[in-house]
Amino acid sequence: MSEPEFCQGGIGASVTFGLLAAWAVHDAEEVALVPGWGRARVPELRERFPQVPERIWRRLESIDEREFATAVAGMAVLVAAAAADGHRTGGRSAFYQTALNGFGLHGLVHLAQAAAVRGYTPGSATSPLVVLPFTLWARGRLRRAGVLRPTRPRDAVQGLALAAAATVGSHMLARRLSAPRGGQAVV
Repeated sequence: MSEPEFCQGGIGASVTFGLLAAWAVHDAEEVALVPGWGRARVPELRERFPQVPERIWRRLESIDEREFATAVAGMAVLVAAAAADGHRTGGRSAFYQTALNGFGLHGLVHLAQAAAVRGYTPGSATSPLVVLPFTLWARGRLRRAGVLRPTRPRDAVQGLALAAAATVGSHMLARRLSAPRGGQAVV
């Protein structure tokens, strides 16, 4: 096979750069729906889940579309870097495999959120259709190529921790970039 189709070690670019493509499809759903969904559903959810701190409800109700899209763009840089590192190493990269695992676990979190609210949440449509199938397929390809790292419970924690840290970091960066000149962004 030619180099454009396969990277080092026989892992296809569809396995490594496929992470970026699957992530883009999934996050397109979130970019399109998170702001409106939050404004529409928070009043009902606030009543159903009074234990959730009020500051979280206010933040969800007031999501700025531009700030959210900027946060997603920040995350795109991280996912692209993980995919490129996976491609460069023939899928062996710990960074790539941790990002892949975090992506799959992130899909499970979306399904848990949908179950908790007993309905749709942004990201819950593409999780069973794109996120989970891609993650399982890519891990299978890595396993067959003999480059899948053994997974332990701490690997799941690392994957979720990477996803959480990247999410928080990208939102902090987006908030800073979206802040009016000479001040802080409005909460």
